[in-house]
Amino acid sequence: MVMRTRRRIGADRFRVVRRIFVSVGVVALTLGWLSPWTLGSGDEPGRAAVIPIRGTIDDIMRDSVDRRLEAAREAGVQTVIFEMDTPGGLVTSALDIFRAIERFEGHTVAWVNPEAYSAGALISVACDEIWMSPSSSIGDCAPIIMVPGGGVQELGETERAKAESPILQKFRDAAARNGYNQALARAMVTVGEEVWWLERVDDSSVREFVTGEEKRSRIDEIEEPEEPEWKLVENYTTGDGTDYPVEQPVDRADTLLTMGANDAVAFGFARGIVSTGSDLTSELGLSRFSLQLEQTGWELFAAWLNSPLVRGLLLVIVLIGGYIEFQSPGLILPGVTALVALAIFLAAPYAAGLENYWPLILFAVGMVLLGIEIFVLPGFGIAGGLGVLAVLVAILASFVRVEPDLPPLAFPDLTNVWQGFVLGLQVLLGSLAVSAIGLAAIVRFLPESRIATGIFTANPRAQELTVGDAHPGVAREGDVGVVTGVLKPAGQARFGQEIVDVRSQGEYIEPGQRVQVIRRDGMEIWVRPLPEDGADTA
Repeated sequence: MVMRTRRRIGADRFRVVRRIFVSVGVVALTLGWLSPWTLGSGDEPGRAAVIPIRGTIDDIMRDSVDRRLEAAREAGVQTVIFEMDTPGGLVTSALDIFRAIERFEGHTVAWVNPEAYSAGALISVACDEIWMSPSSSIGDCAPIIMVPGGGVQELGETERAKAESPILQKFRDAAARNGYNQALARAMVTVGEEVWWLERVDDSSVREFVTGEEKRSRIDEIEEPEEPEWKLVENYTTGDGTDYPVEQPVDRADTLLTMGANDAVAFGFARGIVSTGSDLTSELGLSRFSLQLEQTGWELFAAWLNSPLVRGLLLVIVLIGGYIEFQSPGLILPGVTALVALAIFLAAPYAAGLENYWPLILFAVGMVLLGIEIFVLPGFGIAGGLGVLAVLVAILASFVRVEPDLPPLAFPDLTNVWQGFVLGLQVLLGSLAVSAIGLAAIVRFLPESRIATGIFTANPRAQELTVGDAHPGVAREGDVGVVTGVLKPAGQARFGQEIVDVRSQGEYIEPGQRVQVIRRDGMEIWVRPLPEDGADTA
C-alpha cells in the first residue's frame, strides 16, 4: 500500500515536471518563430521589412510610406524592401518619398512586381538596388496631368521643363550613387534624345550607352580607310543563357525609355530577376521572415474616399438630393441625404490627413452669402452671385493638395496645385452632366414607378378639382327669388326656403325686390332685377 502510494506520487511529480518542460519548450519555440516579426532587437542579421507600394502615388501614399518607414526604423531593421506595383502619380509626392528613402540609414531595395512607371520609377531608382519580377516593367517617368478615368493630359513645353527639372536632378543623383548610366536615366524622363548601345570592336565586354551625337562621332563619321573602334550591340545574354536581340536605338528621340525585366538587368539598372519574395530575400542573404508593413484599412479607405470617381458620385448625390428637396419641401430624406453626402465630400481630404482649412472657410462664407440673398435681400443680386462663386471655388479647392512649407498668403505655383484645380473642374463638370441626366430620368420615370406612389401624393384629376354645387336644385337659371339684403352689387336672395349669395350686374337692388337668375359661374350666382309689375322680361 505504501509502495503504491509512493509510486503514484512519483508519477504525479513526473507528469508535472513533464508539463513544465513542454510548456517552456512551446513558449521558447513560439518566441523563436515570432522573434523575426515582433520580438527581435532589430540588430539581428538578415532581418528586413517589406513595404508594398501599390496603386497611385499621392499624398496619402506618401504619408503611409513615411509611417511605415518610421515603424521599420523603430523595429530596428537594417533592410527595407519596397514592393512596387504602381502606374505612377503625383510628382511632388514621389519626390517626398524619394527624400524619405534617402534619409533612411539602412539598406533599401526596390522590387518591381510587376510595374513601376512614372513616379514609381523615380521611387525605385532612389533605392540602393533594384530587382525585377518576371514580365515586369520600369520607366516612362515623364511628368503628365492625370485625369479621371485613367486618361492623361500632356504638359506644355514651359510646364514640362519646370516639372522635369527636379525629377532629372534626382535621377542624376541616383545614377551617380548607384552606378546607373546617365543617358538611360535621362531617357526615362525626357524626350528628344536618342540613346544607343555600343561595344568595342576588339572587346565586346566593354559596352557603353551613348547619345545620338556620340554614336555618330564614334561610328558614322569615321572615314575610310580608318575602321571604327565601336559598333552597335546586336544581342545580350541573360543569366539563363538565352540570347536576346537588341533593338537600336534602345530609346528613340520621340519615346520615353521603358525597360522590361531582361532589359533592366542587361542595361545595369536591376541586379536580377526573382519570382517570389522568398527568392528575393534568399538572393539578398536575408532570413526568410520579414516584417510586412501594409497600408492600414483607414489609409485604404481614405484613398478610396478621395478618388475622383467617389467624390464625383458624392457631388451627384448632393445636386440631385438638393433639387428634389427644393422641389418637394418636407420630404426630408433627399435633403438629409444631400447634406450627408456634402459633409463626406468636404471631409474626405481631412480623413486622409490632407488638412487645408481655407476651402472650408470659403464654403461657409459662400453659404452665408446665399442665406443673405434668400432670406434678407431676395432677388439674386450681388450677395447671391458671390455666394455661388465662393461655393464653386471651395469645391475646386478641395481637390488641391496641401503645398508643404508654403508661407501664409503666398501664391502656390507647384504643378500638382494646378493639377488639382483641373481635376476638380473635370469632376464638377462631370457631376453636373450626370446630375442633369439623372434628374431628367427622375422627372420622366419616377412619378410612374411603384416607389413614387408610396411616397408622393398623386396629382388630382380634373373632375376632382371641380367645385361642387353648394345649393343643388336651388337658384337655377330662370328661377325667381326675393332680395333679402341690399345688392351692391353682392348680397343675398331667397329662393323658396333657401337663402343664397348672389351678385347683380352692377345695379343696387333694394331688399324685397324680385330678381331672376341669369347665369351660374361656379360658386357665383348672377341675377337681374325684375319689374315692379311682376312681368318677366327677356
